[in-house]
Amino acid sequence: MYLTFMGATGTVTGSKYLLEDEGYKLMIDCGLFQGLKELRERNWSGLPINPADVDDMILTHAHIDHSGYIPKFIKQGFKGKVYASLATTELCDILLPDSGNIQEEDARRANKYGYSRHHPAEPLYTMEEAWEAMEAFKPVAFGQKYALNDMLNFSFSRAGHILGAGSVRIDDGSTSIVFSGDIGRMNDPMMVKPVGHQEADYLVLESTYGDRDHDPEDPSIKLAEIINRTVARGGVVLIPAFAVGRAQTLLYYLHQLKEANAIPDVPIFLDSPMAIDATQLWKKHHVDHRLSEKQCDEIFKIAKYMRTPEQSKSLNEMNNMPRIIISASGMAEGGRVLHHMKNYCGDPKNTMLFAGFQAAGTRGANLTSGDTEVKIHGFTFPVRAEVDNLSGLSAHADRNEILKWLSSFTKPPRKVFLTHGEPEAALGLKAAIEERYGWNVVIPEYLQKEEL
Repeated sequence: MYLTFMGATGTVTGSKYLLEDEGYKLMIDCGLFQGLKELRERNWSGLPINPADVDDMILTHAHIDHSGYIPKFIKQGFKGKVYASLATTELCDILLPDSGNIQEEDARRANKYGYSRHHPAEPLYTMEEAWEAMEAFKPVAFGQKYALNDMLNFSFSRAGHILGAGSVRIDDGSTSIVFSGDIGRMNDPMMVKPVGHQEADYLVLESTYGDRDHDPEDPSIKLAEIINRTVARGGVVLIPAFAVGRAQTLLYYLHQLKEANAIPDVPIFLDSPMAIDATQLWKKHHVDHRLSEKQCDEIFKIAKYMRTPEQSKSLNEMNNMPRIIISASGMAEGGRVLHHMKNYCGDPKNTMLFAGFQAAGTRGANLTSGDTEVKIHGFTFPVRAEVDNLSGLSAHADRNEILKWLSSFTKPPRKVFLTHGEPEAALGLKAAIEERYGWNVVIPEYLQKEEL
């Protein structure tokens, strides 16, 4: 076997791995790079392999940093199957066309206002190409072994994190490798606990929070404080949130707070068609989470759903009315939230509340680090609103939770590769694993190739 790291090295985005075994080529994940310009440019510079030469793909979960390059990969010639859980497939059926639509809109706006250095600006792929890409998906079940060819087989185990998320184990009869995907929280109030693995020769492990532990305080306490403070000023709480996972978790906590009369009875709006559609899937995929159908109904009805552009625009016309707006994307890199951000960032009465990890170079990372202005759609806006981050709301396991997940291994892997983390996080987790378990831990570089 040979493993090439084509993404998620030194960063939490662009997850892509190429596994080669006796001429068979398999991609594990195929995500978009986000954040820093030099990373985003990789989306356009092409890959060191011809997609037409890749036989198949396995997708750990639906988030765009893991799935968002699939339509482009197919556009470049990939003809194989994309194996994913049913929930992941159904979420990608929502996320990928939305990603194509956003890219078409961004290109249209860049051409209209002339702020792109490409003339004309073009989308990486279109909504139609994303719809067509869904024909390659083949849903598979958790806990069952599937054959890729005469030698290779794979199986999924639940990773928590979001609906349908899985870790994947691949075996050719002599060598085995586990890709962790994104590991969820051990005691998440909504998602099931991630399942560990007993053994594997090699492990590719995420390290998003590898150098730190989450705040043990209930995130609803800080959420209530921020909402009460903002409403007292007569302001708006704008929450950029990932449409899959984070938006639903926020609705859960807001429901809890309203039930306890811990926050004022202000209207809550979910302004993301993608998040609205994803929310509906919770009722279908009960095995992925801890909530009953009744709880889903009660929790998700506390928000008014804004589907159309006209409904979204109406939110910015409700002058002097305190309200909570949840809108995608979570790191403020695209989507409707940018239009709201332009409208609310300049007023000190308002709060822009981020909810979880913000990758380097994203608007979310820059704003939570203290930037006093933000560039959106080619224009610069002053930031006078309060800015905060509910870092404890992350759907990623922290350092101790990852170490606990590793404790299920009955024997050490020959080598552990740390990916999907910024340098400090990966180094922190490497030190923690070596200290606790004494395992051989490597932090690979971009395009590094390893013989397994």
